[in-house]
Amino acid sequence: MCHVVKQLLFGLGVGPAILELDGDVPGGGDVQEFLRRISGERQTVVPAVFVGGRFLGGVETVLACHINGTLVPLLKDVGALWL
Repeated sequence: MCHVVKQLLFGLGVGPAILELDGDVPGGGDVQEFLRRISGERQTVVPAVFVGGRFLGGVETVLACHINGTLVPLLKDVGALWL
């Protein structure tokens, strides 16, 4: 589902910083454990979306924010979107 979030953000005109954890990423396991801890979930939330340095959530949260109209204002507030 990571591709869904990437396509949404690119489609909105956002140029997100992306860290792919699959494959042989050095320290990938440590990053996944960190993401699990900050999300408060039992399992790692992937994709883990941060906006302005703050954890927003996973794909469900991002899509919900997009549908309810809060994603674009949030991105604008942190300077990630200039519409």
